[in-house]
Amino acid sequence: MRLLVFVSVLVVACGPGPAQPDGGAGGGLVAAGGGSPGGGSAGGAAGGSAGGSAGGSAGGAGGGVAGGVADAGVVTTIRVHYPTGARRMFLRGALLPLTWMAGLPMQQVDADTWEYSVPAHAQDLEFKPRLDEQEWSKGPNYVVRPGQTVDVYPRFFRDLGEFSRRWPDFRSNVLGNSRGVWVYLPPTYVENTSFRAPVVYMHDGQNLFDPSTAFGGAEWQVDETMNRTANDGFVAEAIVVGPENTAARIDEYTPTQTTMYGGGRGDLYLRFLVEELKPVIDRDYRTLPGREHTTVMGSSLGGLISTHAGVQRPEVFGNVGAMSPSTWWDNKWILGAVAGLRPAPLRPLKVYVDSGNAGASMDDAANTAQLAQAWRDRGYADGVTLKYVVQNGATHNEQYWAQRLPEALRFLLGAGR
Repeated sequence: MRLLVFVSVLVVACGPGPAQPDGGAGGGLVAAGGGSPGGGSAGGAAGGSAGGSAGGSAGGAGGGVAGGVADAGVVTTIRVHYPTGARRMFLRGALLPLTWMAGLPMQQVDADTWEYSVPAHAQDLEFKPRLDEQEWSKGPNYVVRPGQTVDVYPRFFRDLGEFSRRWPDFRSNVLGNSRGVWVYLPPTYVENTSFRAPVVYMHDGQNLFDPSTAFGGAEWQVDETMNRTANDGFVAEAIVVGPENTAARIDEYTPTQTTMYGGGRGDLYLRFLVEELKPVIDRDYRTLPGREHTTVMGSSLGGLISTHAGVQRPEVFGNVGAMSPSTWWDNKWILGAVAGLRPAPLRPLKVYVDSGNAGASMDDAANTAQLAQAWRDRGYADGVTLKYVVQNGATHNEQYWAQRLPEALRFLLGAGR
């Protein structure tokens, strides 16, 4: 008899159609509250550990859990934005009336918006949209908290973003020169025309995507990192804009002039970014243009000019990433600039600083530690508004910046799910 029961459960769980959400190319599933339905812990006959804690039981193999009800009158609302055309949107999830076995139809609000509301449970609800009850949304499961209204922008078919040298000869009247500008578009942006994305401006654009154009043939692997973290949910999806450097790199990436190296056109370079490049990006792409969604990031002198951008133009660049910054420039001039930072809200929201500690220059680690401390002295808190990283054994090159990039982006952009 026990064998027969076991067989019947297997038939339910493994019969026609998928019995669990598809994790997409990234393969990972976020388990928040009820275990991972994709892994079977929420989809087994016991219904997952969340069912026991909420006092409910599973609705069959892969079924939902009666998760208890929050305060009367509190409603949880899920809004899915996707250009469905003639197709319909369904929802599956971990808590009844949702289950992982069969989808409930969502209500269409307009051409690109579908909505589902339910009395709030006493615990987080893990869910996933399905297009026509045939296609799971890509990536990890979504999670909504009790009583929350959440807007999600799924994709169902695309795993990879795309990049190009969008403008081979972008003219700057401010600087009096031209350069190539690269643009990466994340997979959700490419597929879902309802989706608007934050933007990361990264210097030295020729080093970001293509080893054939990168310095020494070593690129940052930005597209690989953005694609991977989009699929596993480690980093929120974003557009990346990479203006190339020019023969005037030292001049353009430095805020002051020195006798030995020259420099000092950094403010003009920031005007190029703010007055000439960003308006075109916001015009031609579906961006989130506010400072909280705009990041500036670079390495070496690019890290220096990114720090300067955060100090001088915080109303534009809300997030700053300085990887192995040239803190040494002009007798550590940038330390005084950070010390003179204006009070909130005219300051960056988040700052990421890092270095290695090896090689002939020790990657300027001692000076960069002082830069991190300068941000702390202005009220930035480690792990909250400041992240400072020293990679042991790392030297000053693209290989190590590529290795540190995922954690830097996660801090600056947040997690994808």
